[in-house]
Amino acid sequence: MSLTVMRRVTFCAGHRLLNHDGKCVNLHGHNYVAEFYVTADQQDSVGRVIDFKLLKTRCKGWLDEHWDHAFLLWDEDVEAIAAIQQTNPHRLFKLPYNPTAENLATYLLFEASEQILEGTGARAERVVIWESEESCADVRRDA
Repeated sequence: MSLTVMRRVTFCAGHRLLNHDGKCVNLHGHNYVAEFYVTADQQDSVGRVIDFKLLKTRCKGWLDEHWDHAFLLWDEDVEAIAAIQQTNPHRLFKLPYNPTAENLATYLLFEASEQILEGTGARAERVVIWESEESCADVRRDA
């Protein structure tokens, strides 16, 4: 038997897509929704994969600290990085790739979730990033 729980967290962030051939080449922002799907090898003594409150605290805490009300930019996007750094104060999170919804979901699953869930006995198996009410990216660990 496999049990999975999900926590939905919202955050606001700006970005742009370097080399995009449309409007997303401009600096702009979204009200994102991140869904973290979490499992564990066994349930705790209460019967949970992880306490929902702890999952919320960990996921929202990481997003609030790193991405909420920040610009998420590719570390190769020197023009946008320079522009954001001209403002004070500013929040900037540099990613190793273009900040598409697909890449944001990938980063959360394969990079951030290790830190988010450290010491809980749970692990993220899937992350979905909603960039709008109509568009999302879904990434899962290979089975």
